[in-house]
Formats: sequence, C-alpha cells, structure tokens
Amino acid sequence: MEIKVLNTAGQETGRTVTLDEQIFGIEPSDHAIYLDVKQILANKRQGTHSAKERGEVSGSTRKLKKQKGTGTARAGSVKSPVFRGGGRVFGPRPRNYDFKLNKKVKALARKSALTYKALEESILVIEDFNFETPKTREMVQISNNLKITDKKSLFVLPEENKNIYLSSRNLQAVSVITASELNTYQILNAKKVVVLESSVSKIEELFKI
Repeated sequence: MEIKVLNTAGQETGRTVTLDEQIFGIEPSDHAIYLDVKQILANKRQGTHSAKERGEVSGSTRKLKKQKGTGTARAGSVKSPVFRGGGRVFGPRPRNYDFKLNKKVKALARKSALTYKALEESILVIEDFNFETPKTREMVQISNNLKITDKKSLFVLPEENKNIYLSSRNLQAVSVITASELNTYQILNAKKVVVLESSVSKIEELFKI
C-alpha cells in the first residue's frame, strides 16, 4: 500500500512510502485486539477499592435482644449486614487486575489495529519536523493544515522529542508518542494516526514478529 508523504503545510511532497503488507495489510484479529485493549485498561486500574465486612465495622458486640419470644428474627450484632451501618457481605477487596498476554498476541493486536486504520484511510504520513522551542501555536497550525483539528489525532515520532511533546501537551485532541510506545488502545482511540516519515521504518522494524 502506497501513501503520499505530506509536508507540515498539508501539501504533497511528491514522495510516497510503501506500507508493509505484513503490518498494515494483514487479516485483522478482533479477539487479539479485545485481549490487548482489555490488558491495557486493566493495567490502568488502581485496584484500591475496599469495603468493611462485619468483623471490621466499629460498634458494640452485645446481643441486641433476646434470642426468642420477640416475634422477629434473631439478631446477634449491630454489625450484621442486615442492619444499616453494618458490614458489607462479600464487598470489594484491594486486588491487582494485571494478567499475562503473550508478545505475539500483542503484536498481532497492534498490526490488526494498524490494518483497520489503513483500510479506513486514517493514516497520514508527513515529513519529519521539529520545533526550536515548544510552541503550541505551531502544533495547532500543523493540525489545521492537515485538516484534523476537530479529530482525535495521534502523532507517532521515531524517537522522543521534548519540544514536540511540550507543544502538544495542552491540546486535548492531540497525543504524541514514539513508535516504540505505540499500542492498540491508542491506535484505535485516534481518528487519525499521523506518522512521521522516518517512523514508518521504525514501526516496521519493531512490529515485524
């Protein structure tokens, strides 16, 4: 698949890049995507939720009323879950939501996500650029030139670039990551994936498993 390379003004440069069919043109696996996104979101969970059971609730342990003769159900403690303010039955406990996912499944999920974006024609390739100093205005101008201002966009850099990252930090619809940090959730969450020209070979090198 060939894609035209654009410059930061949104104009064609006359160059094209060929996207590797083994990464951008495979048979997508929806199940692999599901598992990878599930793991990414699970890893973000703090898992600090907790509720007190009857043994942890503060209160008296005296018997509330006599066992028999009241005409109502027997009750041994004010901390019983049946009373207001009592402990909770089988409440949530702090836990870790992480689970293992094989590298090949994760790679398949990322390639499947990139394939979907390629089929939707949601991948843009632009020539490499840099800022001398962080300037949000210049990042906004690039988004305007590419006509993606009103869309969630993901800029993929070949390596870490502090000035580009700081220039995009205040833009709600723009995310900037390196090719090595690219994951399934971010690819699918973006309406447009903007790949710098030198990032294409980097992605192909990393994802060719």
